[in-house]
Amino acid sequence: MRTFIALELPPRFADDTARLARQLSAAVRGRFMPRGNHHITLAFLGEVDEAGARRAVEALDAACAGVRAVRCAADGLGTFGRSRDATLWLGIARDPDLMRLAGRLRAELLGRGLEVDAKPFRPHVTLARRARMPEAPLGDLAFPEPDRARAVTLFRSTLGSEGATYKPLYRVELDG
Repeated sequence: MRTFIALELPPRFADDTARLARQLSAAVRGRFMPRGNHHITLAFLGEVDEAGARRAVEALDAACAGVRAVRCAADGLGTFGRSRDATLWLGIARDPDLMRLAGRLRAELLGRGLEVDAKPFRPHVTLARRARMPEAPLGDLAFPEPDRARAVTLFRSTLGSEGATYKPLYRVELDG
């Protein structure tokens, strides 16, 4: 099964992110993600079997032990890829607690023999895929207000013709 571990957005931050995405969709053509798909990926695992999923749960428990809710603050927009076929994302500030959590999680996963995406962690929320960025400025945008994220989840990702659907497999509530 195709899996990843993500920090879930707090409800108000998720609502504000969905509002920002709607605002952007007036100027940017692309396939915008539904509100329920917004998250901050901490580690992409790819294909794992049942034993691998159990090891991912163990790593998730160990990495999150004693961790308090993590600050989420918007840090501008960015893209991966070409301007005519980009992934549009909302950047998330590199809060020290967030960066430490991502590092701990990746270390716990690697220590259990699981492979993780080797790219450096860049906290972001994917807003749209196959985005065609306009030449003109995007105008005034309402970015989400900072909030604290309190849940980290192992998700199963199923790819389909309409995009990916995510099913939570295991969730850890952060203390505080």
